Amino acid sequence: MVSLLVGLHAGLGEIGIFAFLWVLVEIINPDEKRIKRAKIVALIGTIFLFLSWTIGGFYYVNYYGENVKPLIKEGPKPWSHNIIMETKEHVFLFLPFLAILITAGLFNYSDKIKIGLIVLTILIILIGLTMAGMGYLISSGARAAMEAKI
Repeated sequence: MVSLLVGLHAGLGEIGIFAFLWVLVEIINPDEKRIKRAKIVALIGTIFLFLSWTIGGFYYVNYYGENVKPLIKEGPKPWSHNIIMETKEHVFLFLPFLAILITAGLFNYSDKIKIGLIVLTILIILIGLTMAGMGYLISSGARAAMEAKI
């Protein structure tokens, strides 16, 4: 069950980020059809980010905080929680709200906000990819702690 939650959290988040990569492609050279596609994909991406956020929060509260966090903090890579996870917890909070902002902008699209939408979409993609890398570092800290304990 735990691996399923972690996998869902990561997978849904990555799909959400790649949805916004698609949005970026559509809005770089927009026309009516591309904006319509971008609206649909942004809405889907936003839903996926919220699902990832919810599943990650459920996992953190019900498993990670009690079982994994202490293990990592006592293991050979405590920085993977002390620095990486603490940063990830706070930075990830921005993603769903940036996604809502981009989606709302697309539903009220005009050429005046094109550059702003592009910048925000690039930001969401970069933050999302950084979250994936941080997740890997946290997982490596947990694996190192489990190997050290064996």
